[in-house]
Amino acid sequence: MSKATELFERVAQRILAAHPAPDLRGITIILPNMHAAQPLAQALMRRAQVPALLLPQMVTLNEWAQGVPLAAPVASDSQRSALLYQQLRKLQWFEHADLWSMTQELLKLFDELTYALHALPDDAETFATAVQQAWQARQNATLQLEARLVFELWHVMQAGDELDAARAYQMRLGKLAQQAERPLYVLRTSEWDALEQRFLEEYEQRAPVKVFDLREMDVPARAPLFFAATSLEQEAHAAAMQVRRWLGDGKRTIAIVAQDRVVARRARALLERAEILVADESGWTFATLSVSTVLDRWLTALQSDFYHHDLLDLLKSPFIFADMTAGARKAAVYQLEQLLRKQGVVAGLDKFVALTEHEVSLHQPLARLRQAAALLVQNKKQTLAEWLAALQQSLNVLGIDAGLQQDDAGQQLLRALQNWQQELQDDAGRYHFAEWRRWLAQQLDIATFRDSSIDSPVRFTHLAATRWRNFDAVLLLGCDAAHLPSAGDGGRWFNDAVRATLGLPTRSFHAARQHDDLRALLAMNDEVLVTWQKEREGEARLLSPFLQMLRDAHQQTQGDDLSEPELHAYLAAEDAQHVALAQSAQPAPSVLPDSVPGSISISGYNSLVACPYQYYARHILKLNELDEVPEAIEKRAYGERVHTILQRFHAQYPLVMQGDAEEMMAVLQRISEEVFADLLAQDFTARAWLARWMQSLPAYLEWQTTREADGWRYAESEQAFDWPLEGIRLRGRIDRLDVRDDEKRVLDYKTQSEQVLRNKLKEPGEDVQLACYAYAHEAADAAFVSIEGGKVSEVAPKEDVPLLAQLNAERLEQVMGEMRGGAGLPANGIDAVCAYCEVRGVCRKGEWV
Repeated sequence: MSKATELFERVAQRILAAHPAPDLRGITIILPNMHAAQPLAQALMRRAQVPALLLPQMVTLNEWAQGVPLAAPVASDSQRSALLYQQLRKLQWFEHADLWSMTQELLKLFDELTYALHALPDDAETFATAVQQAWQARQNATLQLEARLVFELWHVMQAGDELDAARAYQMRLGKLAQQAERPLYVLRTSEWDALEQRFLEEYEQRAPVKVFDLREMDVPARAPLFFAATSLEQEAHAAAMQVRRWLGDGKRTIAIVAQDRVVARRARALLERAEILVADESGWTFATLSVSTVLDRWLTALQSDFYHHDLLDLLKSPFIFADMTAGARKAAVYQLEQLLRKQGVVAGLDKFVALTEHEVSLHQPLARLRQAAALLVQNKKQTLAEWLAALQQSLNVLGIDAGLQQDDAGQQLLRALQNWQQELQDDAGRYHFAEWRRWLAQQLDIATFRDSSIDSPVRFTHLAATRWRNFDAVLLLGCDAAHLPSAGDGGRWFNDAVRATLGLPTRSFHAARQHDDLRALLAMNDEVLVTWQKEREGEARLLSPFLQMLRDAHQQTQGDDLSEPELHAYLAAEDAQHVALAQSAQPAPSVLPDSVPGSISISGYNSLVACPYQYYARHILKLNELDEVPEAIEKRAYGERVHTILQRFHAQYPLVMQGDAEEMMAVLQRISEEVFADLLAQDFTARAWLARWMQSLPAYLEWQTTREADGWRYAESEQAFDWPLEGIRLRGRIDRLDVRDDEKRVLDYKTQSEQVLRNKLKEPGEDVQLACYAYAHEAADAAFVSIEGGKVSEVAPKEDVPLLAQLNAERLEQVMGEMRGGAGLPANGIDAVCAYCEVRGVCRKGEWV
């Protein structure tokens, strides 16, 4: 017989001793949760030993209270939140605070203040009297100003006849206590709230009450095993591995008690990757789900005047335009993205509409966006219900509601929006768009989605939900000192001294409750594994003090620190398998002979040298990264302008030695202004780039004069070439070619420092640009021209340039020949190449390195 079964048997024996079978309908048993009902009923039937047993009423205290009718309606949390927000906005006490967040925290405090009333009223008049007495008592106490303000607000909020949930719960418990006549049995593991404890005391004045408290039942707890992880990832992998081992052992009920939700999310992902679905009793807030992301993207796009990134993020959501076929929707988004990036339009829905005048397939989606945007006018104040109605209409126009209806979480989200709108119909407060949006974000961060469609032997739950429950195995996840004990709700508002003065639960109360719940879990369950991170990002972390004390005691008495003996070995074996698979998974695709390109650009050759797989993705699969919509002047655009300026200048002054220095400076400045004119018109930062270039003009003229004094003459610039090699054509464009008698020297302008360029040439053959230019023009020399920081200098390879050029050409011919022969193109780029590679997500280097 398990420990849990034995405990339920003891409870059943005590109940049947006072109330003989077969009819137990005259008593009520309060359970911590309804999961305890079945094992208790089974224990009662075993102990009764009768053919048929009429079971007692078994219910949680909250469910029992909800069945008590009240004369007055109960205000929803959304109504209370709106009312309090308006009060705070009028008082202007916290001018620069986030009032919606403050509202939520204050409402929790108000509920605690209501629960802390010493009387247990069962009607509105008695409640009002109790509030008045508490208010007067606390006015005489020495409180911090902040506490006084909070208490004043609570007093104002309770002044009306409307009930809130806490007040309604208190009144219902008061009525139950007043009507007490049935014997009452209670199962609990830890201390109840003061309100619920007062209910028991008042109930006991009229009817018998018996509490079965696990803390008093002398149940020895079996010590759990511990797994100390060195990272979040290792802890999540250990959790997933242990669950798989338990399932392999035939265990049918496995609880994962998640103290750290971040680790829990990762562990869940690993379990689902192993095709193990997980039921979740705790649920996830809507703010963490993709169904809420589409709302955020829509409102963000609207608020940013359809900034192109926000618009594209919205249009790539699977929920928008759900009434279109997936193919048509994706094609429209792709077409719009290509158009935006090509034309460089940054924001503005009207601009996008004008841009797509001749793109018929985009007319309807953009028209729907414009229609939906018109429903949410941002420059006027509306009630929360009006904003919600407008939001739902816009979702209908955009086909988002149809998309959400196809998802379980989406359906619950739509119902939540409708419920909030109905609850707030009578709220007259008016809000700006930004205020309403902050309110909506908070609601989505509070409301919880629970997927009831999953039936699994593995379930996530929380510590309080394990009271009087038994599982085949329990995994306590994330049990470091930062997460167990966790902070109690509202505890961050006041310190414990103030909370004690106000009669509110303190941190020590919440910690003691969690400690008791933990001890109860260990008492009810035979197989428990505790995981925690002893290190995180190089920082040492402590185990929960509750568990550390248990571990230390076991070490002293048994000489064993309770470390899990096998899990590390299982993880090491799995890691070895992954490494072996990863090494075999390093991509090295080959190219069909007919698909090998007949020509290659200089940049393509550089890519081939840097990483053959990068070349494959970019130039064979054509997976080049899309151009960004230019929002500010980039270094590349600056460099292109410099090239154009120098080409125009040297077309007018091929020889500067014979020109007037002041005149040439003026011409160079004029050309610079003309070339930068379009950038200056669209971006004020272009002025800084122009000033940066102007700073280098004197140095450039001086450098050019020195070159001419050495006998070099400007010959041509921006000349394209297409040079035939064996089996491949090399194409490109040189910045500049100079000549001196029969000598040729190719130059490449760079707006980079001299040191950066020297680093590019440090390893011969790593950067092919200069060598290829020299080969194509049969030049004996080549150099970069660094134009940066008011300085101009040449940076040339240390090696013999003709030899370097010849070797580069031969290497290219050899590599392309091997490619035609079926040689693989491995992903072997160094870290410096991979750091900025846009196709790293394709080669998935992080998975196999």
